[in-house]
Amino acid sequence: MTIFHQLLIIFLLFCLPGYAVAQPETVSGTVRDQQTGVLLTEVEIHSVDASTNSNQDGQFSLATDATTVVIRKAGYLPQKVTVTPTLDLSLQPFIPKALYLSYWAADSRKRRNQLEQLIAETGMNALVIDLKSSRGDIAFRSNLPLATAIGAQHVRTLKDLPDFLAELKQQRIYTIGRVVVFKDDHLARNRRDLAIHTLDGYLWKDREKISWVDPYNPEVWDYNIAIAKQAAALGFDEIQFDYIRFPAKSDLMFLRENTGENRVAAINGFLQRARQQLADYPVMISANIFGYICWKHKDQKIGQRLVDLARYVDYLSPMLYPSGFPYGIPGYKNPVKHPYEIIAHSLQRASELSGLPTIRFRPWLQAFRDYAFDRRRFDAAAIQSQINASDATGSHGWMLWNAASRFSLAGIQQAVPPGELNLADAAARQNKSTILSKTEEEKFAYPPL
Repeated sequence: MTIFHQLLIIFLLFCLPGYAVAQPETVSGTVRDQQTGVLLTEVEIHSVDASTNSNQDGQFSLATDATTVVIRKAGYLPQKVTVTPTLDLSLQPFIPKALYLSYWAADSRKRRNQLEQLIAETGMNALVIDLKSSRGDIAFRSNLPLATAIGAQHVRTLKDLPDFLAELKQQRIYTIGRVVVFKDDHLARNRRDLAIHTLDGYLWKDREKISWVDPYNPEVWDYNIAIAKQAAALGFDEIQFDYIRFPAKSDLMFLRENTGENRVAAINGFLQRARQQLADYPVMISANIFGYICWKHKDQKIGQRLVDLARYVDYLSPMLYPSGFPYGIPGYKNPVKHPYEIIAHSLQRASELSGLPTIRFRPWLQAFRDYAFDRRRFDAAAIQSQINASDATGSHGWMLWNAASRFSLAGIQQAVPPGELNLADAAARQNKSTILSKTEEEKFAYPPL
């Protein structure tokens, strides 16, 4: 191209009115709580070409060429709105109270109906739905070539997912799509270049004889994020990532040296990329973490460090099953005898350790028989005790876990024990702070996985 042509293009772009460079429109407005009218700070306003947060007065300004923006803030329902020069927005507060629909239970219309009825009868309002299992099966129809190539579409238990989602939305049930990430037998066995290996080069398997993929591998990240984006496009309210961790073993082969800092960087890198690529959808993001992570500064060999994880997700969901605390917590050596205290003190500790408000945490609670102590049933009283503790700390709701999705009305409904909701009194009675000294902290080593 000659100098003459270059000058001509510059003249046309900048000098002639009809060829002036288009400038982004400035969108401004406020964001309020829909129920109270209170102006909201730190609300994320995102378009495909720009992002900002509301200030301390609930005001924002965004220069964008987009036709829609996504609005999200922890504790509220996300939404997508059409762009106008002035946007006076309101967000609806929402606290999920969820049951869990497993990969295989989803194949049963009877089980689905039962859970929907339980949600209606108990005043719950949310459902966690398995979209990708720990074996790597994808429950719904996916057009990803890799999913087809590795056999992840052989058994689809949610063939009617769009209709099912529409049915749940009609009942105003908040939908959480669970995606298991690094525990993936299909991907590991069929793409061994993406798998974790033993030091002698064999495909590694965990105690369930399931192989995992390498959390350092960007191709693994992109595959799981693509699945999450398909779910978000279908209309899920939230994407929940599970098994976003390393196996707690030191004698395995990975793409990178398996140090604590490298592990944390890999898990954070995955979540950061997922957040960036899901930002265009009106969907919240959550991550499941182990219960003891609420009590520890270190990554415990699995790459989960509380203060880092919170930067990239809206909600952290610690699995606070009393049976999952084999070494107890300070003041409580037998957790299954103290379900209220385990949940309450763990959530308090997580908030103190991370500096986050408790609304950023939504725990998994135990609705299954104990496996670590005395094999006791977690009946309605034990389940309600955990719910009370979660409510008392101000968490963002709770989710009940039963691997087979076996819940009953009799097993859930229970009157609130008098006095139990006063967390401050409970802590005072125990005369035990939830802050551990460094010496105490070392006593609570992470249990073997």
